[in-house]
Amino acid sequence: MNTSPVYLQEEYAKTEIAKVLNLLDEELVGLAPVKSRIREIAALLLIDKLRKNLGIVAGSPGLHMSFTGSPGTGKTTVGLKMADILYQLGYIKKGHLLTVTRDDLVGQYIGHTAPKTKEVLKKAMGGVLFIDEAYYLYKPDNERDYGAEAIEILLQVMENQRDELVVILAGYKQPMDKFYESNPGLSSRIANHIDFPDYTVEELLQISKLMLQDQQYQLTPEAEQALAQYIYKRKQKPLFANARSVKNALDRARMRQANRIFESRGQVLTKRELVNIEAQDILQSTVFND
Repeated sequence: MNTSPVYLQEEYAKTEIAKVLNLLDEELVGLAPVKSRIREIAALLLIDKLRKNLGIVAGSPGLHMSFTGSPGTGKTTVGLKMADILYQLGYIKKGHLLTVTRDDLVGQYIGHTAPKTKEVLKKAMGGVLFIDEAYYLYKPDNERDYGAEAIEILLQVMENQRDELVVILAGYKQPMDKFYESNPGLSSRIANHIDFPDYTVEELLQISKLMLQDQQYQLTPEAEQALAQYIYKRKQKPLFANARSVKNALDRARMRQANRIFESRGQVLTKRELVNIEAQDILQSTVFND
């Protein structure tokens, strides 16, 4: 056994984990429990690597993950950061993330599913395979469905090639829970279950400002109040997708702003008028019709 001392900060500095974790904090608003869990996983993997370097026997950490939560809560973004961390620590060779859905894995006739699934796995090798809405792979009510075949191939690879590929299964929490109940083999191979909470109104407002800032727009104080009201009302309605819904709302607000400016053609425009989103650009949404 190697008894040489290990300088943790030096080993930490050799990787870019700190940079990845800082970017996670900077780029994602809220999600405190998710960020905390990612830091815990990163710490475990770093210490596990140091133990191996010193000849300390350690069981291989389970790397397959489950991300559950509503749409627009940052699951894919966190998946990308997780791929970076795994690559920096040498747990995967390439560090890329391949995002797929049922349609990429499951065929429509006999003999079609296996080659489709194996082709996807081949592309994902050395990185992370992110399967969105993974519960659609399993359709017990349809005897002619081939999703079970794709799951069986996935199970074999997750077990036998765990050093070459990390799988992240993602989707809504309740359907994912049922999916795991129906597939105990899959559930047993998932070491890290991470729940993504919905954003609060305040967090979504902060996300909105960052989105607009990236496009060199800004909200007037009145527009900020109107957007907060919009988010509160929209959260009560069906099919709300957190940051995704907010982005769509801002796109429509920008269209209304452009149309408002266009209809008042003839006036001399200032930079402020081109940059500002006004309250009326928000309040014209049908969400306020109630």
